[in-house]
Amino acid sequence: VQLQASGGGLVQAGGSLRLSCAASGRTLSNYAMGWFRQAPGKEREFVAAISRSGGSTYYADSVKGRFTISRDNAKNTMYLQMNSLKPEDMAVYYCAADRGVNSFSTRASAYNYWGQGTLVTVSS
Repeated sequence: VQLQASGGGLVQAGGSLRLSCAASGRTLSNYAMGWFRQAPGKEREFVAAISRSGGSTYYADSVKGRFTISRDNAKNTMYLQMNSLKPEDMAVYYCAADRGVNSFSTRASAYNYWGQGTLVTVSS
């Protein structure tokens, strides 16, 4: 499956952005999905994950209550709605697909396919 992340940009602190991850080549419903991010000089970190059906979601503590992950399997697309953005949210955001048997994972190593990343810049 090929993944294409989009929707990043420049936003003021407190603002919102919605990221999209479009899949091609395979049906998205076959994969658990996740969002990760990587800030300059830091390791890639887990942000949110969603099960194949969309019925289960999981968030990093740092984004819980502000970010919402969702998916539309009919459109082969996953989303990350980001509200109340903070300067510390600034990073390149990556979407990823997990073909394994788990409902979802917080570990980057569990994901088999990655999008190219989209940059989110938050100004204070």
